[in-house]
Amino acid sequence: MSTIIEIKDLTKVYADGFEALKGINLEIRRGEIFALLGPNGAGKTTLIGIICGIINATGGKVTVNGLDVQRDYLKTRSVIGYVPQELTTETFESVLDTVSYSRGLFGKKPDLAYLEKVLRALSLWDRKDNTIMTLSGGMKRRVLIAKALSHQPDILFLDEPTAGVDVELRKEMWQVVRDLRDSGVTVILTTHYIEEAEEMADRVGVINHGQLVLVEDKRDLMLKLGSKQLTLELHKSIKRIPKTLQRDGLALAENGAKLVYTYDTQGNRTGITALLNDLNKEGMKFRDLSTSQTSLEEIFVKLVEDRK
Repeated sequence: MSTIIEIKDLTKVYADGFEALKGINLEIRRGEIFALLGPNGAGKTTLIGIICGIINATGGKVTVNGLDVQRDYLKTRSVIGYVPQELTTETFESVLDTVSYSRGLFGKKPDLAYLEKVLRALSLWDRKDNTIMTLSGGMKRRVLIAKALSHQPDILFLDEPTAGVDVELRKEMWQVVRDLRDSGVTVILTTHYIEEAEEMADRVGVINHGQLVLVEDKRDLMLKLGSKQLTLELHKSIKRIPKTLQRDGLALAENGAKLVYTYDTQGNRTGITALLNDLNKEGMKFRDLSTSQTSLEEIFVKLVEDRK
């Protein structure tokens, strides 16, 4: 997969001396969904602003399709769609007029068929004549996405795309983002809903205090840093774990009614077979078992805490 955005040694120091970005190096692949995670003030919005040409970098270089974002601003900006977190829309304009105007700002000729396709994909076509002020918060956010897509960009930045959106509408918008990726659009999103990244992203980047902590394929990240738990619901509660069963990762839960065994997802041997054999030797029976895996949210929290 080719690179569409390349960032080298990027720094940003504001006038008050605050160092927002500290030597960021990153490549975004064409046609992927890349999730940028980080706590408030980590540098996410500054990084996006520089790539979009809204903020000037202090040092380093950013290229989009091989073009420098500062020297070739108009060309690079023309292939980027940007959806800010804030709901800034022309409240008295209709949905269609708002999206058409955004297309014209990029010098694109009117194309009602294309705009209809975008609005239908976002479930907005039936509201094309509604004024923005009459829409719900979730629908207004969809209008922002439609505006960002109006000039047919190759890259779409979504800054907290589902902030303030109810769960049902959030899942609908996840599907919209997947459809965009499938149509060839590269999607970069920032989110504090970690399940959003877990559900959609191909790769995940974690930024904290202006530094990229890591960049990994989502599946590799969850395999590398995740762990699994085997929970055994016992027939009879026990007060303590017998010596023959004692091992790393094994603990009692729910007042001795359950045994919980945590093991490495990458280990050559999980130790589960040996544990079950030892349970059998002890004459301990269980009525049910279940497994669970570390979520991306738990991994993210641990990464950030470890680097404070």
